[in-house]
Amino acid sequence: MGNAMRGVIAFIPSERCQRYLVGDLKEMPLDRTLDLSSHQLRRLPITACVFDELVKLYLSDNNLSSLPNELQDLRKLQLLALDFNCFEELPAAICRLHQLSILYLGNNRLHRLPRELKELKELNTLWLETNCFTDFPKVVCELTNLKTLHFGYNQIRSLPKDLRRLQELKSIWLPGNLLTEFPPELLEMHSLAIIDVDRNKIRQFPNMSHMQGLKLVIYDHNPCVNAPMVGEGVRRVGCWADSTDDGQEDDGSKEGREDTTEMAEVHSEEKQNNLEARE
Repeated sequence: MGNAMRGVIAFIPSERCQRYLVGDLKEMPLDRTLDLSSHQLRRLPITACVFDELVKLYLSDNNLSSLPNELQDLRKLQLLALDFNCFEELPAAICRLHQLSILYLGNNRLHRLPRELKELKELNTLWLETNCFTDFPKVVCELTNLKTLHFGYNQIRSLPKDLRRLQELKSIWLPGNLLTEFPPELLEMHSLAIIDVDRNKIRQFPNMSHMQGLKLVIYDHNPCVNAPMVGEGVRRVGCWADSTDDGQEDDGSKEGREDTTEMAEVHSEEKQNNLEARE
């Protein structure tokens, strides 16, 4: 939607604006998916909450800061995308969507999460990147079915010890935070395949060779004096601050280029999975 059209919409009365933007929501979509992304919505139409068979709801890239309690009536909802909105608090209705398995909350203004989030027992993918967290929300440690956690570009300095309870976690993405040491909790999480701590303030990395499930470690853009020691076949992306020649970069410059390709492939795979979830 162009800027000129957005300017026109700003002068349309609220109810008429809603109908113009989303049309008349009368029938349940055949694929049980409703995509209202990039519609400049300031509130979710109540009519969207009557589709009790809905499985996927996309509300990304709007101006939402709250959601109606009627959202909890979508009892079969498995995917909810709320990234690129204006949420400062997580709406309570979300915590009553007990079938939810994928929740996108990135690029909002969240600084805490409610205790009630622990009721989402089926949640396996959680995106919280680019918010306003200064402390890691401990309630996340109670989401024991979690397999993927994106928590990059916040302002956390450490992880809670209880994170070790997430024994199903396969990938954790923590770039762009304020970590000054590698989180020791991660060393006890043997299901982890991917660890991303790019763009933090970590000075030294521990021996990680005992983590047999590990496949990829991204540690670039840290003021570190060593590379993480990993097991055979584990890919590393990064170099350390005191390196003065190619031999001190992670397995050489050619290897570094290969590792960068590996990282791009991983991110591409995740992106593809997200696109498939939208279908």
